[in-house]
Amino acid sequence: MNEADALDIVQYAIWTVLVASSPAVAAAMLVGVGIALVQALTQVQEITLTFVPKIVAILIVVAFSAPFVASQISSFTTVIFQRVEDGF
Repeated sequence: MNEADALDIVQYAIWTVLVASSPAVAAAMLVGVGIALVQALTQVQEITLTFVPKIVAILIVVAFSAPFVASQISSFTTVIFQRVEDGF
């Protein structure tokens, strides 16, 4: 294993993390923007109003996107095990 192999594995790991976490992050961003608009329009500045809907939205999105996240992690694991088997 040389530096190029290590860099390739790290790059693939970072890409896997970004792709696997994107549904939850996107849901949190959309709900956060929606709550911010509601707070700006109504001038209700309650701190807990931002956290509870975000948590609920993230839990729902994670529950529905779990197969996608699992497939991403599984494909990463398969690639790593294949590279170990082949000797990099």
